[in-house]
Amino acid sequence: MVQRSVIVLLVVMVVLVGVVCAEDTKGVVVGSTKELKGVKAKKITWKKDGAKMVLIPASSDQVKPFWMDTTEVTVGQFKKFLNLSGYKPDMPINWKKIYQYSPTNKHPMIYVTWSDTIAYTEWAGKRLPTEAEWEYAARGGLVGKVYSWGDKAWGDDESIARDYANYKGTDGKDKWDQSTATVGSFKPNGYGLYDMAGNVFEWCQGWFSNDKKFRVLRGGSWYLDAYFLRVAYRYDIPPDVRYLHLGFRCVLGL
Repeated sequence: MVQRSVIVLLVVMVVLVGVVCAEDTKGVVVGSTKELKGVKAKKITWKKDGAKMVLIPASSDQVKPFWMDTTEVTVGQFKKFLNLSGYKPDMPINWKKIYQYSPTNKHPMIYVTWSDTIAYTEWAGKRLPTEAEWEYAARGGLVGKVYSWGDKAWGDDESIARDYANYKGTDGKDKWDQSTATVGSFKPNGYGLYDMAGNVFEWCQGWFSNDKKFRVLRGGSWYLDAYFLRVAYRYDIPPDVRYLHLGFRCVLGL
């Protein structure tokens, strides 16, 4: 009888471990910041827009833990936002231009202004990352490296950029020479984030400088060469500009 009880207990423990592992691997669906407080997994799906998110650990100095979309906001997610929110941009969105460079729902949304991104984040219950959060997450655990990919041995190596980023160039072998790539087409960084280098520049919260004329974007793009993929590179654009390589991703604070 004792032996049977032990066997039953072991089976239950195995099942529970399996459930926990499955939860951590697949993520759990979360619908509010209140629900988020009780989540133990490091991967979630945000219910409002269906985005996969990962937990970014705290840094040793100024960055607190936060959740970040694993990919850039897609065309499909942005269309869902427009349909459900009733948001009307200051200028109509030119879908013909968008489809020229981001042709499917799985490509990153482009031609968005800073105000468009703020409207999306407010609808989704999230926000744009600060510059400090963006750069810390982009580094994926690497310290003092030029780029955001690989490990400590490869963080300064531009030769492997094509494994991690969609950008202009690479001796005519550029599969996405005239467009963005579908999100998640390249290897993730150390925190499980895709396209933190290349594909589209990503709007951040802050201003580029104290004169408050330009907002700041980070990450490089499909339209420019490897120079712009450097993790510390800052790109300045007026907040009302729409362009073919400007996109965004969202974060959640704890």
